[in-house]
Amino acid sequence: MDRPALDLVIVHRQRPTAAARTVGLFVDQGVPVRVLVVDNGSPPADVAELRCAVPAGVDVLELGANTGFGPGANAGFRWFLAHDPAPWLGVAPHDAEPHAGCLSRLLDEVGARPRAGLASADVGDGVTPVVDRYFGAIPAAATVTDGWEPAGYPHGTLMVARRQCLEDVGLFDERYFAYCEEAELALRARQRGWEVGVVRGAEVRNRDVGSQAAVVDYLQLRNTLLMVREHSGRYHATIRLVIALWQLAAGLVVPARRGPYWSPRARLRAIADHLRGRYGAPPAGVLGT
Repeated sequence: MDRPALDLVIVHRQRPTAAARTVGLFVDQGVPVRVLVVDNGSPPADVAELRCAVPAGVDVLELGANTGFGPGANAGFRWFLAHDPAPWLGVAPHDAEPHAGCLSRLLDEVGARPRAGLASADVGDGVTPVVDRYFGAIPAAATVTDGWEPAGYPHGTLMVARRQCLEDVGLFDERYFAYCEEAELALRARQRGWEVGVVRGAEVRNRDVGSQAAVVDYLQLRNTLLMVREHSGRYHATIRLVIALWQLAAGLVVPARRGPYWSPRARLRAIADHLRGRYGAPPAGVLGT
């Protein structure tokens, strides 16, 4: 089987050394790959360092502002789609670390499945990403240890998309900014008959969370409420909103009930912004400015 070529978007912000290392790891995978680094509003000094550090032939697309992970990925996808796109397009953050053989294993597996539309590498957490009608994107126990495993959505640490799938269903919904955008895209893809999965054995790691805890808490809750409302309906969204309020109250009383990202103020703002239809970048109050 001929291995499909890959156009890969690396979404970067203020981490030029890490981004250059990530680009090098992907270029050295032994797979035909064309890389574009999309810079999300880094300072000029970081952009200059990035341009000097990436391998020859790697382009850098400057957006001039922090547009978010999904919009940044979309900018890269549109650039590739306008420049003779490969059969597969992919996206990863600036600090993704693919293990040896990751891309070849990933592309071989999806290339053998004619209806594979979206897939991700294995992040090594032993769980499968699924989408619940009430709770949105949640983890479930993995059922496969090697090869293709059907999933509700792909991990954003390293996601690949068949070009025809993106042309069929569209790109990331930019209202999400970051978090849940992969799940929402996967819902649209599955509705159109595309397969979504995780390829076990294609290993990638991403150990850093670049955003503040309050930003993560805000985006995860606000975007979950949006996704549940639009893909499950207002009844399910109302139940999810009640659950969110109960979780907030329980966390205030019982610290053990708090999640890994906990900010009561950010959660209240997420609920308020969802109810008023405010999406996109987190507000200044959540960012701490």
